[in-house]
Amino acid sequence: MIDGAVNALELDDLSVAYRIAGHDRAVLRNLSLTIRQGEAYGLVGESGCGKSTVALSVVRYLPRNGSITGGSIALEGQDVMRLDAEALRRARAESVSMVYQDPGKALNPSLRIGRQLTEIFDLGGISGQAAAERAIAMLNRVRISDPASVMQRYPHQLSGGMQQRVAIAMALANDPSILVLDEPTTGLDATVEAEVLDLIAQLRSELSASILFISHNLAVVSNMCDRVGVLYAGMLVEEGPTNDVFNNPRHPYTVALLRCLPRVGQRKDQRRLDTIPGSLPGIGVAIKGCAFADRCALATERCRTEFPPLYDLGDRLSRCHYHDKAQSLPRATAADVAPSAPRAATRPVLRVEALNKTYGSQGQGLRAVKDISVSLQPGQTLGLVGESGSGKTTFAKLLMGLVRPDDGGTIELEGTPLAARLDSRTDGQIKAMQIVFQNPDSALNRSHSIRHLLDRAIKRLAGLRGKALDARREELVSSVKLTARHLAVKPRQLSGGLKQRVAIARAFAGNPRLVVCDEPTSALDVSVQASILNLLVDLQAREHVSYIFISHDLAVVRYLADQIAVLYLGRIMELGPSEAVFGGPHHPYTEALLSAVSRLERTETSRIRLDGEIPSAANPPKGCVFHTRCPRKMGPICETEEPPLSEAGPGHTIRCHIPYSELAKLQMPKTTADVG
Repeated sequence: MIDGAVNALELDDLSVAYRIAGHDRAVLRNLSLTIRQGEAYGLVGESGCGKSTVALSVVRYLPRNGSITGGSIALEGQDVMRLDAEALRRARAESVSMVYQDPGKALNPSLRIGRQLTEIFDLGGISGQAAAERAIAMLNRVRISDPASVMQRYPHQLSGGMQQRVAIAMALANDPSILVLDEPTTGLDATVEAEVLDLIAQLRSELSASILFISHNLAVVSNMCDRVGVLYAGMLVEEGPTNDVFNNPRHPYTVALLRCLPRVGQRKDQRRLDTIPGSLPGIGVAIKGCAFADRCALATERCRTEFPPLYDLGDRLSRCHYHDKAQSLPRATAADVAPSAPRAATRPVLRVEALNKTYGSQGQGLRAVKDISVSLQPGQTLGLVGESGSGKTTFAKLLMGLVRPDDGGTIELEGTPLAARLDSRTDGQIKAMQIVFQNPDSALNRSHSIRHLLDRAIKRLAGLRGKALDARREELVSSVKLTARHLAVKPRQLSGGLKQRVAIARAFAGNPRLVVCDEPTSALDVSVQASILNLLVDLQAREHVSYIFISHDLAVVRYLADQIAVLYLGRIMELGPSEAVFGGPHHPYTEALLSAVSRLERTETSRIRLDGEIPSAANPPKGCVFHTRCPRKMGPICETEEPPLSEAGPGHTIRCHIPYSELAKLQMPKTTADVG
């Protein structure tokens, strides 16, 4: 902080309520926090704790039923609550900018990128060619290649990473003094996330901007933020330097959040993830003592009757009567892994041979999936990783019969060939294979209640009625940490995380043999993610269900998967046991993916940067398709000959011209085996 400078943001005793059914329901309760000039401040906590409400309150962007019921907000010493409409507009335009979680919704789908960017400069009095030049300069600033071309495109014509960079360019167009980032990397793959975070750090340095960084990704916050505040039920329960809070937490809730994460090298067959019992207090519920008491194993009668103040511990604040005992919090979930039921060796539950998919694109073929062959045993998990556009979701749709593959390949379920299309498969085959999509909005019928959606799936997939149906519904609801009150509402009334829990419960209604999980935890906070991952592990141990698990979160894949397939432009670049793929030596693309992962434990490991966007599948590079971005390119052979999948070890294959022994010499020992 510059001596004598005012703070970038000050929230003093801020209270916010939403009016629901004629009553004001408290969301933020007497919240006070300060962000210094040039500081990055992280705000973490479960979904529903009030993080996004903080962001919206800063510039009075609350929805119509939201109101600030007490306290004050100051931007660079200016009282936001006292600003008239014109002054507030200027503050929003000049002092503070926001980057939202979903850039696809933040960008106007009917306007070209150039129009949306130049409009910002128009409002500042710069128009015409000057505005266009400034817009191109901003796109260059966020490292978008060929910005003149991007200016002519619509948002849907850009990848998720490019959309987010455009959103950041728009937010930075007027050099704001404070940048509010609300889950800016959710849904981005590891390499794009790393690029976005590098960009934010660089621009923070260049502009001396202050940052409010809201995220449920604790590893990202650990790497990006100087200080962190932990929010629970609309109240700050711990605050301090990020490194101190994450390495020496002094509130049981912080301890519990950190235990939910898959840690360094942790695997499903070694230890279950801890979870947080119960759920957040409902919006507007009166809180007499500690808000976390009902979920805390350290709580005493004092905690339930005496509201804890924010104790000043010197290096941080903690709202806990027993902050000195926080790290002795007993585990809420048994660490022991449920033993798998013995099962004789049998045929694979899934066998895929030479699977291809070509789409027509502007008169030419776009090969989305090329010659994929994999095999999956009962009770095992195959993790699919790779950047957006690598073919992971297309492969999942081919398995489910939602997309017809090219002629020639085969898909077998428990030794029986599957018809190419879903409508040609038997009821038994449909019941045996289920899918959990990344976006629950597109998977759940918004017109029906959650009870109706679950009951319909239980009747159709499990054939249950009456009391048996009720018991199965209750079991499913409990397993994904929903409550009975959620059954009466419709999907549109739930948060993204809650909707995903419903989608997962529905997929398991009929005890399937194979479940395709397409980014099933990307929208969930760490506590719910841990519960879902434990659920998947327990079901697998008990029922020998198998999973195809697609995720950008490599720590989660490392925890859950027995085998890993690394995809790039529809091709398998590496395939093998999880420990072999993550432990290395590995394909140069795998190496780059692993180096991009944010870790809770700060390390000095340098990131391998891949130049440019992933090439178009409609016009893939000749030779090795990765050679245009490969940091270990050998020479002309990489440009002219496509390498085969070569044996690197038992069950471990790598598609690279560099011999395995040479890869071992090139790739120095590093922490990629410790993704977590």
